[in-house]
Order: sequence, then structure tokens, then C-alpha cells
Amino acid sequence: MIMIKPCLRLAILMCCLGWAWNEASAQTPDHSAAPTVPVTKELLMDGHVFAVEGHVAFLMPPKPEKRIEPMPWVWYAPTLPGLPAEEERWMFERFLAAGMAIAGIDAGESYGSPAGRAAYSALYKELTEKRGCAKKACLLARSRGGLMLYNWACEHPEAVACIAGIYPVCNLRSYPGISKACSAYGLSEAELTAQLSLHNPIDRLAPLAKMKVPIFHIHGDSDTTVPLADNSGELARRYRELGGRIELVIPKGQGHTMWPGFFQCQELVDFILSKRGVAEY
Repeated sequence: MIMIKPCLRLAILMCCLGWAWNEASAQTPDHSAAPTVPVTKELLMDGHVFAVEGHVAFLMPPKPEKRIEPMPWVWYAPTLPGLPAEEERWMFERFLAAGMAIAGIDAGESYGSPAGRAAYSALYKELTEKRGCAKKACLLARSRGGLMLYNWACEHPEAVACIAGIYPVCNLRSYPGISKACSAYGLSEAELTAQLSLHNPIDRLAPLAKMKVPIFHIHGDSDTTVPLADNSGELARRYRELGGRIELVIPKGQGHTMWPGFFQCQELVDFILSKRGVAEY
């Protein structure tokens, strides 16, 4: 029988354990790596779906014969699962026919948080530097997309040709409320309340007014989910006080619904199309 000294037995054991560890590591996924996001999304029209810094984004360009360079575009929000939806088809068809692309990015329920704004900045860079889009975008905010687009626009007014909204949320206090929004901001309710002027669209309009960004909203007077007075009404009042130009259409008796008049609003379409020229610069 061959006798192996204790120290040699220990060395052999350590080598075996190391080999086993390496084999296991080679077969085990690295869970410390950033999770991958399935880059899939159903679009209303033909387009491209791609990832931007871990977020699903899309670009629906006009047909080749309608395209110009740089490509004017409509930036839609919120891009959540199921959005944009069939209700937007009527508008989108008219934008595409006029040579405008439509784009968006799923930043989750960000409520306009800094993390959501960072995703928006990443999309803007992708579209303007790699995909031929114009330096100025025409923003189209539906409901809580208002928090997302307005908070980004207030920090990048030079990149905004115009803003249009369909009953957009403009006031965090009104919707979803500070207690619900604070987690998206990584803050406590008290902390977000103390910092609200840094994150609430109605408090951040001065840069947009200074750049003379035109605004158009359509918002029903019977909206109990996103009340007119606290959102589009208050934003319009403050924007005008700052010298900004805003048109506010108020359908009587309409709430936060899928009423076709919100989504087949010729005035909204005409407003955006009239600004697509300035989107080039």
C-alpha cells in the first residue's frame, strides 16, 4: 500500500475541488449578469423593434417614397405592453402618410422618474444618431405618458418641436399620487414631496416656454381619473403665465375613456403635422 502524506492528500483534495468548481461554473449561468429583455412587441404598423439599454423600443418609419432626411417623428408615450393600441391607428396612419415616423420606448411604470428619463435619453440618442431621425421630436402623450414625456422635455427643450396630449397627466399629486409614485423614484413619500418641484411637470415648464415650444391638449371636463383642472387646466394656466402658447380643447361630458373623439381629433393631427418642418432643425 502506498502511503500519502497528509499534506499531499490535502493538496490533491484541493485540486479536485478546484476542478469540480470550474466544471460547475462552466455549466451554471452567471446570474450576476444583467438580465436580458425579450425584444418583442406587436406593432400597429410595419416597423422595427429593438432594445435600448435593456428597454424594448420601436420605430415605425413611413414608406420609402414618403421619407425625407432627417426623418421627422412622433414620440409616443406610454409604450407599455399593449400600447400604443388600436385607438392610435387613425392618427398614426395620417402621420405615416405625411412622412413622419412614430417611435417609443417602454420605460415601465416610471411616472416620469429620473430612471425613466434616462431611458428616454438613450432612445433619443439611438434614433437621432443611428436611425436617421430629426433632432427635434413631436411629442404625443396619452394619459400617464404625460409625466414621462413632459419630464424629459423640460430637461431637453431644445429637442422638442411640439407637445400634444390626450388627457395627459401633468401633476404627480393628482395621478398617481405621491404615495404611489415615490417607489418609482426610489424615494420615500416624504422625500418625493420635498423634491416635488424637481419632478412635477406643472412646476417645470419654464424651459419649454423659453424655447417657445407650442402645446396642444384635448382633455374632457368629466375626467375623474386625471381631472382636467389639476392637469391640463393647471398646466395651461401656468404655461400662459410664462408666455407659452397652448391650445386646450375641452370636450363636454367626456371622461378618461376610449371615446373616438380623443383619438380621431383632426385638430391634434393638424397641430403635429404643422410642426414637422421644424423637427428637421
